[in-house]
Amino acid sequence: MINGTLYKREMKSSWKMLLIFVAILTMYVTMIISMYDPEMSKMFDEFTKFMPELMAAMGMTGGGATLLGFMASYLYGFILVMFPMVFSILTGNRLMARYVDRGSMVSLLAAPVKRRTVAFTQMAVLASGIIVLVLYVTILQILFAQAYFPGELDIGKILALNAALLCLQLFIGSICFFFSCLFSDTKNSVGLGAGIPALMFILQMLGNAGESAEKLKYVTFFTLFNADGIIAGESGATAGIIVLLGGAVLLYAAAITVFSQKDLHI
Repeated sequence: MINGTLYKREMKSSWKMLLIFVAILTMYVTMIISMYDPEMSKMFDEFTKFMPELMAAMGMTGGGATLLGFMASYLYGFILVMFPMVFSILTGNRLMARYVDRGSMVSLLAAPVKRRTVAFTQMAVLASGIIVLVLYVTILQILFAQAYFPGELDIGKILALNAALLCLQLFIGSICFFFSCLFSDTKNSVGLGAGIPALMFILQMLGNAGESAEKLKYVTFFTLFNADGIIAGESGATAGIIVLLGGAVLLYAAAITVFSQKDLHI
């Protein structure tokens, strides 16, 4: 169902944006890992006590006694969630709604290619970008950790954690892609495709920040991504990831169906 020519063209158009996000993630991942040592962990814990609400809002709760725990606390609460999410928002809108908004969808559909194939190909481009980012981060973490702290990183658990992160990012991407397929203008596509994940993330931060707003985090899908639970092998954390993956599949399928059936007025 993938059109090879379209897929190659879109991936070629995406490489500059991918490089930007790769550079940003490289900077943060290497910086955080290089900071790990018992004394540094104590310093971070003291800073957390000094500004508990701010650090908790960003998912940085301290207590990283191990390298994996340190990474989970200071990478997976904000950095590795936010930046791939921004990538999905920008890419999801560019792949569908912007084409229609600018009238460029005519050139895509002029060829003897079914709408469903076009939509599936664009979805594959978005999913490929997300997979590339998460895969790159995984390889970078393992190589950098092995170079600086040989034998201290639990490879199996970091792979499980990043598999869970991938499911979260695919779900976020499916939201962006669904609204990009649903609407024919960039304003509405970005408004909901970016607005819903951003709102959910803000609610999650508010819920983490203090007891008075703690219940807010239970109305967001970000709660389904429990990094500490994944590391601990909790069944509830695994169930949350399965829900995210299932939701992603359903939303991507719905997006392709909506695009295939809607009146584009082109």
